[in-house]
Amino acid sequence: MIVDIISTALFMIGCLLGLTGAWGLLSFPDFYTRVHAASITDTLCAACFVSGLMLQTGWSLVTVKLLMVLLLLWLTSPASSHALVRAAHHAGLRAMTWSFLGDRS
Repeated sequence: MIVDIISTALFMIGCLLGLTGAWGLLSFPDFYTRVHAASITDTLCAACFVSGLMLQTGWSLVTVKLLMVLLLLWLTSPASSHALVRAAHHAGLRAMTWSFLGDRS
């Protein structure tokens, strides 16, 4: 009973994080802030979902496999976001900056 409540809470938090990441992708003004929103929420969203699944499966081989998937996601998601931003920077994409007066530069 308690495990079901905790895993349901993790699934709901994961859904909320996924929705905020999607909102960030649609509403942020430039490439770098969009990648930041997607990478942060993607990693945390996957962690919440996989943790909720691990609680539902109990201690078994499936839990170990889910833990390996979680570790793989934690390693590859930030690395891929970093590679994407580095490639954009190397290609000459500039970040949107704002002065104190509110003018775009």
